[in-house]
Amino acid sequence: MGPWRVAGWHGPREYAYRSHIHEAGPGDIDLSKVLPLLRSGLLVLAASTIGTALAAPLAHADVKSGVDAWSAGDYDAAIAQWRPLADRGDPDAQFNLAQAYKMGRGVPMDVARAEALYGEAAAKGHTQAADAYGLLLFQRGERARSLPYIQASAARGDARAQYILGVAHFNGDMVPKDWVRAYALVSLAQQEGLPQATGAKAQMDQHIPLADRQKSVVLAQQIAAQAAANRARLNTSAELGTQLAAAEPAPAIAAPRSAVTQAARLAGTDSPSTAGADYARSAPARRPVATPAPPRTLAPAPTPKPAVPAPRPAPVRAASKPAPKPAVAPSGPWRAQLGAFGVAGNADALWAKVRSRPELAGHARSLVPAGKLVKLQATGFASRADAAAACSRLTAGGFGCLPVRD
Repeated sequence: MGPWRVAGWHGPREYAYRSHIHEAGPGDIDLSKVLPLLRSGLLVLAASTIGTALAAPLAHADVKSGVDAWSAGDYDAAIAQWRPLADRGDPDAQFNLAQAYKMGRGVPMDVARAEALYGEAAAKGHTQAADAYGLLLFQRGERARSLPYIQASAARGDARAQYILGVAHFNGDMVPKDWVRAYALVSLAQQEGLPQATGAKAQMDQHIPLADRQKSVVLAQQIAAQAAANRARLNTSAELGTQLAAAEPAPAIAAPRSAVTQAARLAGTDSPSTAGADYARSAPARRPVATPAPPRTLAPAPTPKPAVPAPRPAPVRAASKPAPKPAVAPSGPWRAQLGAFGVAGNADALWAKVRSRPELAGHARSLVPAGKLVKLQATGFASRADAAAACSRLTAGGFGCLPVRD
């Protein structure tokens, strides 16, 4: 099987409280080298790491003060704020301190220490830490331990994880070989702008039959919709300051705590040759064995009496069915913008193609003038998440789409 090879370690993008700092440094997964497909059909991944733009969960004032100091370039002050909190187990502080060790800002660069801090924060349910931890494990060849994190990140829509998992499914490496799923995942990573996915997809085109590629379009829509729902669920929990439901999610959308448990189990006694995706297979339910009933002695059947014809009821007229109520059109301030056209007829032609799609069922068309252009929008989405989910499915189907507010 083609190995998952990782080489080179190039720096993260810095983390800031509710902001993104896009400055690359030593330590990030690059995913920049995808080797040619082998004759056996295996796609070998040579991945270095790419930068992660991480959005912080809500944090208390001390963590935010450290981020403010970090943003101002006072790394020593930021570390002084975060270290005691991290020592007391604050996951946000642990994540920030891990970023500092990964970059060598305010502390000596120490990737091993960064990995340990990511792992501690991930064990407390910090999703950004779980994403980074999985990539670091993958980077140094801990495939069995990294796989649950990679799968959970991919299920939240992380393009890097989708790319890695797609290549793994193509190779059948640690997960079942599934070319339909492989093509769907790599296509989603490409749509998110991951440049390495474009090259991988082009190579897959040479090996995956057209019928399987067509099937992957539907699967990609389903994966994108589920990822949007997973992100919305996590965002809602963070905004409300509540814990997620205690029930364990399905392995494909495992929360970081579930990924930690799975990775620890896989790295324990299981052989790498048998670890694979066994945690994704539920144990077969045992069927209860029916106890045979004791034999019964049947009494002789009584002599039947002559049948008396039953009286026929008077015919009853069928009640007329009430007319069905018209379906209530969906409403809301968000829209899915499908394009802007200089010729209104082109907007009409596009609407004729997409209006029958399930994600636009019941949504009215709106043509919005914008200077010399006219914008084609589908109206009536209750939230940005709803509009984004519809756009994800439309994009997977080859149509441009952008969620906008009325």
